[in-house]
Amino acid sequence: VQLQASGGGLVQVGGSLRLSCTASGRTSNLYQMGWFRQAPGKERGFVAGLTWSGSMTYLVDSVKGRSTISRDIDKNTLYLQMNSLKPEDTAIYYCAGKRRFRNSDLANGDFYDWWGRGTQVTISS
Repeated sequence: VQLQASGGGLVQVGGSLRLSCTASGRTSNLYQMGWFRQAPGKERGFVAGLTWSGSMTYLVDSVKGRSTISRDIDKNTLYLQMNSLKPEDTAIYYCAGKRRFRNSDLANGDFYDWWGRGTQVTISS
């Protein structure tokens, strides 16, 4: 499976962005997908994830209430809608995918099999 993330950019504080991640290849193997981000000088961290069947979604507290994760099965695309953006949202955002029968811990990047190249999100104040 190959993942291609897009949708990043330069946005002012309080603005919105929708990140997309399109999967190609053997997408029938997809079990879970997630978004991670890495800010300058910081470790990569989990942002949001879901089970491809739609049975479970999870967002970290720092984005909960102003962000939504969703997917379009027909388009094999994962989305992250982020609103009320803050300077601390500035980071490179990566999408990741996991095959079936892997550990179901959405937040642990070690359990993901495929990673996109990342898209830069910069929030200006």
